[in-house]
Amino acid sequence: MKNILRGFFLIVIISLGLIGPSTADFGGAPGNEKFGAVRSKIIGLVESDKLPSVSVAVAKDGKIIWEESFGWANREKKIKATPQTSYSLASISKPITATGVMVLVERGLVDLKMPVDNYLGREKLTAYEGKASDATVEQLLNHTSGLPSHWHFFYENESPRPPDMDETIRRYGILVNPPGEVHHYSNLGYGILDYIISRVSGKSYGEFMRREIFLPLGMQHTFVSTAPAPEASAAQRYEADLSPVPFYDSDHRGASAVYSSAPDLVRFGMFHLKNHLGDQAQILKDETIDLMQRHIDKKLPNVGYKLGWGVNEDDNGYRSVSHGGGMPGVSTGLKIIPSENIAVVVLCNVRNDLTHEISDEIFASLLPKYAENLKAKKAKDADKKPDKKFSLESLAGTWTGEVKTFNGALPVQMTFQKDGDVHIKIKDQMETLLNDINWNEGLLQGQFYGEVKTEDTAHVPHILLLEMRLRDKKMSGHVLAMNDHWYGLAFWIQLSR
Repeated sequence: MKNILRGFFLIVIISLGLIGPSTADFGGAPGNEKFGAVRSKIIGLVESDKLPSVSVAVAKDGKIIWEESFGWANREKKIKATPQTSYSLASISKPITATGVMVLVERGLVDLKMPVDNYLGREKLTAYEGKASDATVEQLLNHTSGLPSHWHFFYENESPRPPDMDETIRRYGILVNPPGEVHHYSNLGYGILDYIISRVSGKSYGEFMRREIFLPLGMQHTFVSTAPAPEASAAQRYEADLSPVPFYDSDHRGASAVYSSAPDLVRFGMFHLKNHLGDQAQILKDETIDLMQRHIDKKLPNVGYKLGWGVNEDDNGYRSVSHGGGMPGVSTGLKIIPSENIAVVVLCNVRNDLTHEISDEIFASLLPKYAENLKAKKAKDADKKPDKKFSLESLAGTWTGEVKTFNGALPVQMTFQKDGDVHIKIKDQMETLLNDINWNEGLLQGQFYGEVKTEDTAHVPHILLLEMRLRDKKMSGHVLAMNDHWYGLAFWIQLSR
């Protein structure tokens, strides 16, 4: 009776158009019986309006065993999500861009060990710490070049447009750490990589990727987006309240501008599992694929980010290779477990953490050991105790210096009080408290209310995030002017006591 009722409710849901059509018609795809629980969860999330749509694809041993889409690709126009629907991938663009770079490396057109500046145009990197000539292409790929955080979105319904890459590099191509010293995730690094691809190949980034990556790998519903795609083919991005997000571009397309369908993206994962599908060209040697997933940085051997991929040596009992994506209206995940020859893709057109939960549950459906370890991990996280308190006594006193922007310098004063409070003041702005402070092994982080006004930050309000390292009795790093939906733009800061 339970199964009959479940079938009845699924028929009602389909007839009302509450979930998109499935290639398996809710039960016929090979291996689909393994995913009943996670499918029910996805349907519930879509029905309850927590997610506008979800598209999934799972491959094992060189075959796609599940591909299915749920919900609306476009709620306003009643366009259902299908496996052919392309989704904004956000940061999953990075391993795709890295694959393009490695194609050029194999052709002898790019050298991983060469300075980034060798491949740039009019503008070069500016080093406030270390030397710009020490920042290499390899370090852009694994986020150790010294570049800080960066995101910059440009909406179609607003006047600011993306500058050319030379101008972006002039403003924000600043090294706030010596190349190779620390791992710091930077979208700008991948924006520079797409610029290098274009300069070296003589084609636009989008055209190079289409010709050399997407078509050879049989990714027919994958493209680099610089303008709104046809509504029938691409999922509309949504806010948490399910209001539409206007289309936006960025100045770091190599980090975040690729659109793809779930089956296309799982085929990309299969290529990086070295499955050698009959309809895919061998655009990279197997040894190069291994290098991307197992690259060792001699200066930072324990960094888990390789050449375009995040690598977890113990992901619920397995070594996984993955990348996620998140930005306004986007939450995506691609993970492969090479030892089990499995690739899982989950794409969603709203920003949340549920895609990661769905991915975990798919792996748990396939791998009992993964399921057991995932359950134990959740129990351990629930019992996790708060971090120990730290002391700022060694920093006590008043520190002064400046924030440098491309429009000039701003004086800064920061006072560490005996009671543990930290006061900070930029130029003639009101003195304010540094909040959410963390001090660990010479790294100071916090956030505060203030402004670093430039033509890029003046159009919407922002808060300021501070990250500085103690070096030679000085503190230096960057201040990030942040508005999650528009920008995270970094400016150099240095203070002395």
